[in-house]
Amino acid sequence: QVQLVESGGGLVQAGDSLRLSCTASGRTFSSLNMGWFRQAPGKEREFVSAISGRSGSTYTADSVKGRFTISRDNSQNLVYLQMDNLKPEDTAVYYCAAGWIRSERARSYEYWGQGTQVTVSS
Repeated sequence: QVQLVESGGGLVQAGDSLRLSCTASGRTFSSLNMGWFRQAPGKEREFVSAISGRSGSTYTADSVKGRFTISRDNSQNLVYLQMDNLKPEDTAVYYCAAGWIRSERARSYEYWGQGTQVTVSS
């Protein structure tokens, strides 16, 4: 089983930056595709960004492209989401996810963290 733990969320003002981190257990981290999703009150879980395993290829949702950057450090079993120029619309619980394919679909990910709250004030 893969266990994921997110950190780095908080309350910030519009225009600020945050870096979310997700640490993963397991020897096969480099083989896993990692994704970030978010869920705001009253809304469905939304894809944010994903990064493939060893290749490190990325895909980011249009809503955050140019502001958010996903990266990973396979040597430390870490995945990051650098969030710049945050907007109130980014307010949500952010979840780290792991799966065997790189996907925009939440259902494609088998393992999930507990989530970390990001609140952006206007």
